[in-house]
Amino acid sequence: MANENKKDFNAMLHDNKDMPKFQTITDQKSIEKYGGNNMYFAPPIDYDQIMKKIPFGKVTTVGKIREHFAKLSGADFTEPITAGIFVSIAAWASVQRSTDETPYWRTLKANGELNAKYPGGIEAQKEKLEAEGHTIIQKGRKNVRYYVKDYEHFLFDLQ
Repeated sequence: MANENKKDFNAMLHDNKDMPKFQTITDQKSIEKYGGNNMYFAPPIDYDQIMKKIPFGKVTTVGKIREHFAKLSGADFTEPITAGIFVSIAAWASVQRSTDETPYWRTLKANGELNAKYPGGIEAQKEKLEAEGHTIIQKGRKNVRYYVKDYEHFLFDLQ
């Protein structure tokens, strides 16, 4: 995110923007891609609360959180773009607080990928995950990406 030091991420975290809400999707490609037309929007604070539940040594993905919210709400799926934004807001809000830390580094992108948009970027997330016993692997030559090795074995059950 741009201009992180000028933004109040905790205010953003608590701005629910009229969420939670549902939206009916009519675009056929989206319906096929996501498996339905009932899309759910969870407020930013909900992402923060779920991320706080991930214990030491465990991880989750933004996709798993989205699946969890869809199941809880009875929707077909949870909106993917705002999910990524709200996870980043939770991360930045955590570093702006002096207490009540959110272990945001335990929330990964798809396929166990590290998130460059978190505070401190890939290096900071890599360091925190390695301190919890995870092995970080690099993939790609030109478009280098980093992943938690065998992340599936460390997934926390959000139920």
